[in-house]
Amino acid sequence: MTAQRAYDVIVVGAGIVGLAHAYHAHRRGLSVAVVDHADRVVGASVRNFGHACITAQSGTALDYARAGRRHWLDLARKAGFWAATPGTHCVARHEDELAVMREFAALRGDAVRLLTADEFRARVPVADPTVLGGMHLPDDLQVDPRRAAPAIARWLEEDGVDFHWRTAAVGFDPGVVRTSRGTLAAGTTFVAVGHDVDRLFPDLADRDRLARCRLHMLRVRLPSIPALPGPLFTGWSLVRYAGFAGLPSLPALTERLRVEFPAQAAVDLHQMYTPQPDGSLLVGDTHVREYTASPFQGEEGFALLLDETHRLFGVDRIDVEERWQGVYSTAPGTEFLVEEPFDRVHVVTVTTGIGMTTSMGLGAVNVASALAATASA
Repeated sequence: MTAQRAYDVIVVGAGIVGLAHAYHAHRRGLSVAVVDHADRVVGASVRNFGHACITAQSGTALDYARAGRRHWLDLARKAGFWAATPGTHCVARHEDELAVMREFAALRGDAVRLLTADEFRARVPVADPTVLGGMHLPDDLQVDPRRAAPAIARWLEEDGVDFHWRTAAVGFDPGVVRTSRGTLAAGTTFVAVGHDVDRLFPDLADRDRLARCRLHMLRVRLPSIPALPGPLFTGWSLVRYAGFAGLPSLPALTERLRVEFPAQAAVDLHQMYTPQPDGSLLVGDTHVREYTASPFQGEEGFALLLDETHRLFGVDRIDVEERWQGVYSTAPGTEFLVEEPFDRVHVVTVTTGIGMTTSMGLGAVNVASALAATASA
């Protein structure tokens, strides 16, 4: 079949990882197309916290997160979406949480500021009497998750990137993307379809045991307290992010949370909050890993999130405006799946919940690497 049109770069998948690759290719002056089976940006890229959690990463993810920060801020100006740089606060309500924070501050230096209980309460409207202090991570930023990725897609389209919406990619060969609406020619292809890698490249998914992680998420209002200054972590965050892994005090914290809060541990709770421009608060989340995500979502996870919110902020009234199930790709023991199964066809998936955080840096590295390889061939 003759290709309908040729592009320097084709990106399959209009989530934030795919959009980041399209952005970096476009800013190099290349002709770019984005192919997506939906009619707009949906999925994990609009169901998340909108939180670029930079400081709590480690290794390659930390490099991507740091490098991507300036691109997020640049895109916010160009594409016209809200972005803020309040950093992240993390509350300590037990000595073992404080111990982890002290060790983290010693490791990361100026990227972490430790706070006393009085300093923390002056910044964040927490009411739990067990608060002992906390920390502030000033480099983190946030965006409105429902508007950021769609705004980037609109801006790219207005600036010359072709979007093939409601078009499914069904096969690949070097230099060719076969779609449900015909064949496109590509100098380089990036396949960034998240957990749907298992539908296009099942061998790669099987190799890495790629699955779907589904979450309980809420949007609420707390009318009796002032607005949070920015994203808020809890002790559950310390056992989740790779930046805290290996700290001497972490095993004791992890074991205490498991014993003291068995129901929360059973649903792999991560209690965190991000305030939104409209005054609402995103609250989450839980984690269940399945190859096929169940469409049914029990109330227990939502109840645990709300109970903890009552306790932390000392409020009687929580107005729940929305509940939803987030779904992202996950794989044990790795944060990224980056492979080239065919010449000039690159599969790129973030295999943990840090796509918003790492996408811009990941896209920059992958685009530069792929183009350099093509030029030297």
